[in-house]
Amino acid sequence: MWPRWTTAHCGRRQGDVTQHLTVPTSDAQSPSMRTGTNGLSLNDSVYERLLRERIIVLGSQVEDSISNQICSQLLLLAAEDADRDISLYINSPGGSVTAGMAIYDTMQLIKPDVATVAMGMAASMGQFLLSAGAKGKRFALPHARIMMHQPSAGLGGTASDIEIQAKMFSRHKKEMAQLIAEQTGQTVEKITQDSDRDRWFTAEEAREYGFVDHVASAANLPG
Repeated sequence: MWPRWTTAHCGRRQGDVTQHLTVPTSDAQSPSMRTGTNGLSLNDSVYERLLRERIIVLGSQVEDSISNQICSQLLLLAAEDADRDISLYINSPGGSVTAGMAIYDTMQLIKPDVATVAMGMAASMGQFLLSAGAKGKRFALPHARIMMHQPSAGLGGTASDIEIQAKMFSRHKKEMAQLIAEQTGQTVEKITQDSDRDRWFTAEEAREYGFVDHVASAANLPG
């Protein structure tokens, strides 16, 4: 089945504007098999086992519930051992700017280095979080694809509302371009130009651009 296209949009939630960085997502649902232990599904058991190995997986669109979960896991692992690295595996089409920035800020807050690994697709906010990993510890699997573009938002409401939303959108756009420039070593002007439209990178192209430091192999993969 061909993937459906998810339109990036700006929605109202409790009076706030939610901006999204999103690319195509599939309608397919992950299988969930119940185990006989503690009422956990097979997926739950796998993720708990990975967490014990200090591995976190972002395998969906970035939204508030996923962001809260990943932030909690980062804080928990940092509290358990502040000196051991944490690995964040990313296969995501992107999502909410504010939800993604919560993950980013938590990654910067905690003491352990967060190594990031792109698998499948790291697009939009997924690309941003991939590049936010600890320098020298950012990886892409050989056939991963990375996509960068600028935040997009639909504006609505009264003229005053639209003006407020436009200012917030402009602020987010400039802030993200500055951060990506710092992460990659590119200039802000180049990031702004290159992200004007969807731009896709192979793993090797992502390494050359500065999104990641290594194309992963069994020998250098973290975790």
